[in-house]
Amino acid sequence: MTCPICGKEPEAKYRPFCSRRCADVDLGRWLKGSYAIPAEVGDEDEAAAPADPDGRPPRPQ
Repeated sequence: MTCPICGKEPEAKYRPFCSRRCADVDLGRWLKGSYAIPAEVGDEDEAAAPADPDGRPPRPQ
């Protein structure tokens, strides 16, 4: 396994990274949202349909 940021051999103290710098680069990417998983676009009509008063979603017709 190599460091996911720079490709060097990992150091046990910072595993899976090789250094504190690469660990901080990875943390910064997480905090900026660079590692977001794209959501699937669903049917907009289902998302806009109001729920029943008891909180259940509306029944399909």
